[in-house]
Amino acid sequence: MHITYFLGKIARALFTMVLVVTFVFVVLRATGDPAQAMLPEDATQQDIEHFRSMWGLDKPLYEQYGVYWLNILKGNFGQSYRDRRPVTDIMAERLPKTVYLMTLSIVFAVIIAIPMGVKAALNRNTFIDRFTMGTAVFGFSMPNFFLGILLILLFSVKLKILPSSGSDSWKHIILPLLTTGLAYIGSYSRFTRSSMLSVLNKPYIRTAIAGGLSRNRVIYGHALPNAAIPVITIIGATVGRIIAGSIVIETVFAWPGVGRLLVTSVGARDLSVVQAIVMLLSITIVTANLIVDILYGILDPRIRTKKGGV
Repeated sequence: MHITYFLGKIARALFTMVLVVTFVFVVLRATGDPAQAMLPEDATQQDIEHFRSMWGLDKPLYEQYGVYWLNILKGNFGQSYRDRRPVTDIMAERLPKTVYLMTLSIVFAVIIAIPMGVKAALNRNTFIDRFTMGTAVFGFSMPNFFLGILLILLFSVKLKILPSSGSDSWKHIILPLLTTGLAYIGSYSRFTRSSMLSVLNKPYIRTAIAGGLSRNRVIYGHALPNAAIPVITIIGATVGRIIAGSIVIETVFAWPGVGRLLVTSVGARDLSVVQAIVMLLSITIVTANLIVDILYGILDPRIRTKKGGV
């Protein structure tokens, strides 16, 4: 693959991350004063000014911005206003929980959704197809927070067999996993079915069948690898949004991950923590998109990076 393409991708990725972090940096400071959010209501003006001076919030915005980027280049993401601890330490505690939950959700969805989509495509316009796609549409269209609340009411409040919050045991992950996984299953299976139907109508598939190849070899050796390209796109986008996608789920189930940390930090105007999470979010999205581009070329030999494009 041409080196110019990768250099261009990396340059655009870095530029995108700088834009996102800059936007969040400015908006957070324009929408509220961290001193007012962090200090008690009876804090004096002297207390507020001392807080701003201690955290460098009394300096001009451009100077705060410059100091922020200089610290990042040194690997210093600042300290939390609330916990008075390095942001990297707080993130290191929360990130594994989010990655664990979202990774299991994606794997769970892929294992179920791909066979569902293939089965639906091979039985087009039959009861199996309509039932499979009906289930997929239900999972895709149901809002995460609403489905999560329904599952809590059923399994935690009514049946009392699963915990509704926390992460102390394997039982705590079942409801968040189902809530997230159902949405992914709906999306992945629909894409798989659509892509498989498109590939099954291609001339080379008909040629392979006419040549005497077995049905399974045609489906899994020729059709599915080519149909996987659009599916990988949607999975890659999901992986890229792994932190953003966890915000609602972690809030509903009180899961102690980065998504819940982001919500509480925005409310408390804990700027250093919010900025670090946004930067991490940008990195995951950009990295996922780059990996998807590479997988394109591996799965389809016709897709090759050329100078000026793909």
